[in-house]
Amino acid sequence: MQSIEVPHLSPYIIDLLEEKVAQYNKPDFISLDPVSIPHRFSVKQDIEIMGFWAAVLAWGQRKTIISKCLELALLMDNAPYDFIRNHQDSDLKPFLDFKHRTFNATDTLYFLHFFQTYYLQHDSLEYAFSKHISASNETIENALIGFHNMFCESEHFPSRTAKHIATPARKSSCKRLNMFLRWMVRKDNHGVDFGIWNNILPAQLVCPCDVHVDRVSRFLGLIKRPNTDWQTALELTASLKQLDPSDPVKYDFALFGLGIEGFAK
Repeated sequence: MQSIEVPHLSPYIIDLLEEKVAQYNKPDFISLDPVSIPHRFSVKQDIEIMGFWAAVLAWGQRKTIISKCLELALLMDNAPYDFIRNHQDSDLKPFLDFKHRTFNATDTLYFLHFFQTYYLQHDSLEYAFSKHISASNETIENALIGFHNMFCESEHFPSRTAKHIATPARKSSCKRLNMFLRWMVRKDNHGVDFGIWNNILPAQLVCPCDVHVDRVSRFLGLIKRPNTDWQTALELTASLKQLDPSDPVKYDFALFGLGIEGFAK
């Protein structure tokens, strides 16, 4: 990975980010956020499946995202892991009407196919990411690239579905997958992120760059790149590592929260 020049952070910025992490990294944050979807489940694989789907569908109004995810869960009898492993072709007909923005029935059916094929061979979705990196890797870049290639390699893969699984190889900031990995990997006692995966380090995570995070980060001088791409996400994460090298992505709470508050508009 190329060297990234990081800005000097003033005491004001440091104090602001620490204050906002404390404000938003708590259960009160959950109800209005897509992370509320996997929090409805207790089985590890249910959390993975619905967390992955909630992250992939996370564009547009949060209320609509949550509603569409609840619709998906209901189509899977509110038991995603059991449905994924045991459904028959005849059980798939109701999914033909599912749609969220540009995510349509073709995409939905392939996701179900991928999950079924994968979970019949592996116990946890973690391996699909962690198999591509080691503890020596600075970030999850190779995990995201490897997962994308694995997801798309099936002979049944519809080319249109590739746009829903981002990869640094296409210079994407990978906002949604970075958010999903934050949910699965980060470990603390605050009740928002799950921390149910152990083979990816919190220090390797990359901060999700949604519109709120991007705007606030630019205002605070955490990123300088004119466009938002994978290098921008790495630049932001490098800036945040000055505050906590072992857990930089916890500041996603602060940046997103400030954005929702209208900071820097």
